[in-house]
Amino acid sequence: MDAVTTAETTTTPALRTIDLRGRHLSWSELRAVVPRQSAGSRASAEEAVEQILAAVRTEGAAALRGYARRFDGVEQERLRVDPAEIRRAVDALDPAVRRGLETAIARTRAFAEAQRPADARLEVAPGAVLVQRWTPVRRAGLYVPGGLAVYPSSVVMNVVPAQAAGVDSVVLCSPPQREFGGLPHPTILAAAGLLGVEEVWAIGGAQSLAAMAYGVRDGEDVLEPVDTVTGPGNVYVATAKRLLRSVVGVDAEAGTTEIAVLADDTADPAYVAADLISQAEHDPAAGSVLITDSPELARRVAAELERQVPAAKHRERITTALTGPQSGVVLTDDLDASVAVADAYAAEHLEVHTADAREVAARVRNAGAIFVGPYSPVPLGDYAAGSNHVLPTGGTAVHTQGLSTTSFLKAVQVVEYTRDALAEIGEDVVALAECEDLPAHGRAVTIRTWD
Repeated sequence: MDAVTTAETTTTPALRTIDLRGRHLSWSELRAVVPRQSAGSRASAEEAVEQILAAVRTEGAAALRGYARRFDGVEQERLRVDPAEIRRAVDALDPAVRRGLETAIARTRAFAEAQRPADARLEVAPGAVLVQRWTPVRRAGLYVPGGLAVYPSSVVMNVVPAQAAGVDSVVLCSPPQREFGGLPHPTILAAAGLLGVEEVWAIGGAQSLAAMAYGVRDGEDVLEPVDTVTGPGNVYVATAKRLLRSVVGVDAEAGTTEIAVLADDTADPAYVAADLISQAEHDPAAGSVLITDSPELARRVAAELERQVPAAKHRERITTALTGPQSGVVLTDDLDASVAVADAYAAEHLEVHTADAREVAARVRNAGAIFVGPYSPVPLGDYAAGSNHVLPTGGTAVHTQGLSTTSFLKAVQVVEYTRDALAEIGEDVVALAECEDLPAHGRAVTIRTWD
């Protein structure tokens, strides 16, 4: 049997342990052995989402009403939220929550504006000018989940970078809530209002991404198709993004949340346990992973989990997440091995609790966001650090970045040559065109310079 299938796995009262000490696994073996959601859950989600996308594309608003009835327990008259409801939500917003949102908006906007790349211009030869010009997408569709929690912070994380990029038109979708008359949660509406967003639709889940990608007409209300969709969500939302990539741009498969904590024996086990719990609180399928070369720390964290979990408000949800296949402790031989495991896991959120946390964090290649040291917990980034919490999950951070201003920008390359500059390189173009048996390509140059 191979190294992956024989990796030792035991069970503790909270987290299972994957013991990699003494093993020398390849990159692909590390990728396979780290905790993940089960492949079966992803496969079943794909089948369901394919049906949802097809129904929305062919049946439009009728399908959306059917899904609201089925998934949200809501009978909808109008899918679009009246802008007056947004204004009322702003007026009714708790002052402390408003202050928190305004702080988050200010810090997120400052960082988002700093992310905008500069255009590049280069004259590669006299009269031969190349420009890379960044342009925003015309229209963006932003998804804010509902379900087990309320996420006004996700309104901030989606809207602010789109505005910083200069997107002309944004539409926000969030699930209808039965207790609020079929509208999205009022705090979601208030956050949209604080950011000046007037187009909000009460549509949730994968069906909302389909509506934004294909467009929907609901009586006099029209949801125009968007150029890109962004936002976090569960496995169904992440799957919808993957299936819609040929229709619209997407930011990342920001699915069910996950955290990895890379720690050594200097880490505070109470902090580590609290942070693992903080992400497990999101969803029973959330992933919480401790990567350490210290068995003693692992034992102390397990003791802290036994102490802290029973006191948590959502302890049943947390316990399910911590004991699932997507969570666990990974024991390694040393810090180098821990960094290798962290890179293979490619966490959505990676915390570094080591003696020289900044230096260790700088060695990590793959993560959606890295939180350095004991006073930079993931919830800071969830809300008001100024970073973005819409991040790649499921190991996709090996090739994908989190949501940022550049998610709403595309680079356009501009080529401008003079006649002399074209003539200077003409023979090279003709030679390459002839090599590829495309002589008309060469003729398009020589007709301008040699005739």
